[in-house]
Amino acid sequence: MKTTMIVDDTALTRGILRDMLESLGLKVVVETESGEEAVKQFMLFRPDLVAVDVSTPAMDELAVVKKIRKIDGKAKIIVCSAVVQRDAIMRTIDAGASDFLAKPLQKDRVAWAIQHLKEIG
Repeated sequence: MKTTMIVDDTALTRGILRDMLESLGLKVVVETESGEEAVKQFMLFRPDLVAVDVSTPAMDELAVVKKIRKIDGKAKIIVCSAVVQRDAIMRTIDAGASDFLAKPLQKDRVAWAIQHLKEIG
């Protein structure tokens, strides 16, 4: 994995995640705040990894995950959220997310998720 896309409706969170991902050797090729734009940008850039916030405006994380999965069934998608209820996590994974990270994000957990996704191919 070399490239990533960040989808989050908060600029501060996008910046924090960008710094983490870049420090782990990934190149952030696009950032967006909306789910609809994320799907369009995914089609253009085809990043190796997509990091999505649960509370994207106009399109929720489940719809983003499902639409990206339709485009690329092998897409690596990590959902990041402050909502860490078991049901929300299970719905996200059932929709096709590769992993779920609780906010506030911890660099070691982000690094573990990326390494795990590399290992499973």
